[in-house]
Amino acid sequence: MAISMKHEIRERMPECVLDDPVGDVEASLDLDGIPDDVREYARTRLGETDETKSLMVDELRELIYQRGDFEPLSMDDDYLLRFLRARNFKLEPAYKLLENYVHFRERNINYYEGVSPTDLSHIGDADILNVYPYREQTGRRIITLKLGKWDPNTTPVDELFTATLAVLEAGIMEPRAQILGGVCIIDLEGLSMTHAWHITPSTVSKVIEIMVTSFPYKISAIHILHESWIFEKIFTMFKPLLPARYKENCYFHGDDLSSLHKHIESKYLPSVYGGTRPEYSYEQWFISLTRDPKVVKQMQLLGYATSGPYDPNEKKTAALAEGTSN
Repeated sequence: MAISMKHEIRERMPECVLDDPVGDVEASLDLDGIPDDVREYARTRLGETDETKSLMVDELRELIYQRGDFEPLSMDDDYLLRFLRARNFKLEPAYKLLENYVHFRERNINYYEGVSPTDLSHIGDADILNVYPYREQTGRRIITLKLGKWDPNTTPVDELFTATLAVLEAGIMEPRAQILGGVCIIDLEGLSMTHAWHITPSTVSKVIEIMVTSFPYKISAIHILHESWIFEKIFTMFKPLLPARYKENCYFHGDDLSSLHKHIESKYLPSVYGGTRPEYSYEQWFISLTRDPKVVKQMQLLGYATSGPYDPNEKKTAALAEGTSN
């Protein structure tokens, strides 16, 4: 294959390892606290201390006022802090990231305004996009994208962007996610030319904006499974646009799950990836979003039409009623 397979693990920097016993599953967001080991990780890897946070948030806020290039959704400390963490407390890069984020929202407001995340549950039902209600061994969330299960004829690519952004916007509310970043598994089993035809240069541009330039979420590793020559064709559009750090953190495993387990221990993976965890429905995340008033409030600030609590039985009842009427 033309793509270089990275089956060996490079010498790794010390990671933040959390106690996450198997069976400790909770589909909710931790908005209140930062574990001590994550706090130490932030200090050593990001240069984050109480003094640094206070100083840099004030400097970023002052820079926004001085330049007047854009108007953020919020000037609160916690909101600005996520952009500083995403750029390791470097002022100018954090400012640029926030500016890019504001402009991305303006250009793609249809991904936010009036969108109810619970209305996107069909994407989870199709097992295209998922977030596991547990973390891997370094304390990071795992997001999976199974492109081969995506039917472009019934789910437009813009719906995938909308759902992905809703997941990321919710996830980035967690302080530890802002510090540690997340892990992404892209499963390409079943990928066909039909999928390739729907991945246009415009689609590639938006993916790069979300991954690299315009969203305050750090992806610590991208794991590609079941890639084929079709993916190679698609990847040629992305590769020139990816910074070196993303290329270095992108791992290609083919059909070799043992290669994946060198990076994510099997006990933190579901059985479909050779792990010991059961499958969990993406719908649990929707339930969590609407049952936490703090999450609902922040999602509403972003423009989402989020209300709650969400009752999944309502969807089932409506589906049964529709089937009966037909």
